[in-house]
Amino acid sequence: MRERVKAFDWSATPLGSRADWPWELQIIVQQILDSSFPKAVIWGENLTTIYNDAFLPILRTKPDALGRSFAEIWSEAWDTIGPIAERAYAGIPTYIEDFPLVIDRSGRDEKAWFTFCYSPLRLADGSVAGMLDTVVETTGKMQAQTALALVNEELGHRLKNTLALVQAIATQTLGAATDPEALASFSSRLGALGHAHDILLRQNWSAASLFQVVASSIEPHDAIGQVSFDGPDMQICSRAAVALSLMLHELATNAVKYGALSTPDGKISLSWTLKEEELHLYWRESGGPAATEPERTGFGSRLINLGLGGHSKVERQYDAEGFRLHVRAPILELMSRGEGQSGSQS
Repeated sequence: MRERVKAFDWSATPLGSRADWPWELQIIVQQILDSSFPKAVIWGENLTTIYNDAFLPILRTKPDALGRSFAEIWSEAWDTIGPIAERAYAGIPTYIEDFPLVIDRSGRDEKAWFTFCYSPLRLADGSVAGMLDTVVETTGKMQAQTALALVNEELGHRLKNTLALVQAIATQTLGAATDPEALASFSSRLGALGHAHDILLRQNWSAASLFQVVASSIEPHDAIGQVSFDGPDMQICSRAAVALSLMLHELATNAVKYGALSTPDGKISLSWTLKEEELHLYWRESGGPAATEPERTGFGSRLINLGLGGHSKVERQYDAEGFRLHVRAPILELMSRGEGQSGSQS
């Protein structure tokens, strides 16, 4: 493009002979030609276009665009991007990520995505004489994300079908020889496991919001708004999300059977804090029956005692006011990404 710009007959364009260009235009053209990032200079009222080698893949097989109006080059999308260009000419830069456009650069319409910035180019007196288009195409990334979403959706359906099959096999195999309440608990725990996986599917299995896991796990058990929860949000890894979801399911199920949720006057306060590199999670019941320590330790109790896995520590307290639980877990074991914003729900 350096050679093409040099050899081009600019006198036949609104810019006129290159020797007569303002030094601001001379400098910015030299800068984009020296750049390996896709860039185009759009100059003057006629939107005359000059671009570098890296911009060529953006154009693909469009008719030769050098020296032509930017509006003419992208005429099929001008209703969409024209107002953005007008903002740049008005002195207002615009940066947009993964912007979808329907364009024609191979003889047919295609949907493509771009991350770009239209920024004003000024003369020495401060007036806007053009704009700079700095752009990268993100079509491949967006198509991959769409494909991944479809795969995740299919995976979610298959997982639910598998859990339903496991439930049916357990019912048919153990139905006559197993306590119906035990079968119901087994089915309920399978449902909680599937619910936790639904959250992870929405997050591409990488991480999940702690606040979202709490809210989604409590919702099925809190028909009349007896549970309040509050704490700073953070991203937790998939293992911790599943462990938290199963633990909260057991706690809420126990509260429905024996604790605060067994009476309309009962309340549960669920809160968590981050301090000294640990997550501290507190479950406090009140307004229900007095809490008594169970005579035997069942699977549900063992599941609660696992806490959030890893090096979690679980402390139980059985009081006349209600059941208490304190879980401590190292933050680094739980997190897969940075902390988010705080949130609350009641």
